[in-house]
Amino acid sequence: MGLFKRGSIWWCSITYNGKQHRFSLKTSNKSEAQTVYAQVLLKLRNTEKLPSSSKPELIQKQTTVDITFEEFYEKHYLTYCYNRQAYYEVKKYLLNKLPEWFKKLKLCDIGIRELELVQNYLLEQKKAIATCNRYIANIQASFTKAYEWNYITEDKLKRVRKVKKIKGEISRLRFLSQDEIKALLNNCEPHLYQIVFTALNTGMRKSEILNLKWENIDLNYDLILLEKTKNGERREIPINEPLKKLFKQLITKRRLDTEYVFVNPETGKRYIDLKRSFATACKKAGIRDFHFHDLRHTFASQLVMNGVDLKTVQELLGHKDIKMTLRYAHLSQAHKKEAVKLLGNLVYHNSITILSRSK
Repeated sequence: MGLFKRGSIWWCSITYNGKQHRFSLKTSNKSEAQTVYAQVLLKLRNTEKLPSSSKPELIQKQTTVDITFEEFYEKHYLTYCYNRQAYYEVKKYLLNKLPEWFKKLKLCDIGIRELELVQNYLLEQKKAIATCNRYIANIQASFTKAYEWNYITEDKLKRVRKVKKIKGEISRLRFLSQDEIKALLNNCEPHLYQIVFTALNTGMRKSEILNLKWENIDLNYDLILLEKTKNGERREIPINEPLKKLFKQLITKRRLDTEYVFVNPETGKRYIDLKRSFATACKKAGIRDFHFHDLRHTFASQLVMNGVDLKTVQELLGHKDIKMTLRYAHLSQAHKKEAVKLLGNLVYHNSITILSRSK
């Protein structure tokens, strides 16, 4: 008998009548797993009989928690995300954009129709299709945790997951040319220059850069170690020589009253947002339709166009799925064609006679 883990989920193993029974407890929380396991043992002791099926549905705790979406999301889900998710501020912001009637619904009363009504509401608010899909995906992610924490049933989770993305989402891939990169950097204020330069040389997300601490930077091994990323996995990013030079300059001026790398000298606190200063820099540089996140696209695009394979780019960006990285594949193909064209200029072609065979 005992508890054990498979991946992030706790499982239970019980020997009964000479046979071993194993089943998932469907939770990543150890204390919850221990509680469910204790209940199974208690049930076995009282009935002296193991349930006829070892399926976990027969031994789960009751999932009849009376809680609204707003209460669950604000008090439980956001608390969980605070130290685990790089996009905590975005998730917090999302709650304010949802309709009041939806936030007041109980978790057990939310299904396909309710989420589709939220989609309609967001579209009526002139939100982009991509934004609507991102909001719904975040709600679905919160329901996954609600199920793992036993607030809702498995059937409820399956229904919520059935809500489909809105079609027509435009796949946007905007990146800067070498000339545009120079123009942008030349028009950045000093504090913004440091942050943009870091983004262009690492491909890090804005939240990862603004939350970067000195303890994450190893100048001995030239690595940035990110413990908290969007997908929840640890990521190592190499530091090139220009970026290392920047960090060495910053560390000589480092404030001892903060652990963050990029700090507002007036307040002594890390920067929270860069929208205004970044928009101003883009305007001065004559760059249109460009967002901070596009610096990440620029990092990846420049790597691919200079011959770096997509697998390496995937690892540097921290994409779990190679499909996310394949958006840059066409850039690789274009440069491969240009490379092959160069062969046409080689001298040995002049000595080749092409023979045509008559029919």
